[in-house]
Amino acid sequence: MKIVLGMVFLGLGLATGLDAGAQGIPGQQRELSKRPPDPDANLPPSPYALKPLPELKGVVSWKTLAEVKAVKQKDRFVPEFGKSVMALDRKEVRLQGFMMPLDMGERQSRFILAALPPSCSFCLPGGPEQMVEVQAKTPVKYGFEPIVISGRFSVLRDDAMGLFYRLTDAVAVTVPR
Repeated sequence: MKIVLGMVFLGLGLATGLDAGAQGIPGQQRELSKRPPDPDANLPPSPYALKPLPELKGVVSWKTLAEVKAVKQKDRFVPEFGKSVMALDRKEVRLQGFMMPLDMGERQSRFILAALPPSCSFCLPGGPEQMVEVQAKTPVKYGFEPIVISGRFSVLRDDAMGLFYRLTDAVAVTVPR
């Protein structure tokens, strides 16, 4: 019991920023002041965090892509897509969203387009119905603002990564707002 509670308190101490030396653990001292600053600590919250992106003419709505439900088949669940989603399969479409880079660099050839802005570098901002894997024809510049991408849309019925949608041969486009 003492070991478990000690681990809990140690976890609380580390989570609150207490120095491990203050926890009485020899050899585990560290200086918190030498940590690199968190680049996200001073960013203002995104204006898109609490409200959905505005609907744009000629751009597929995230409401449409959300027309999917999980259906049990044998021992697992598989996506069952609505008619409006299936009508987009293998068609050229435009999507609006936030870029989540998958590689390092200012320009991205493969990334996730998400309905919501990312709030953390390690967190996904929604379920698979709110994300599209994008494979760009030419690299797209990374930014925090929403972008519009055009490309060939695919509905993924059994993707190994759990994604529902992919956009290939994609290019960034400018749409009047």
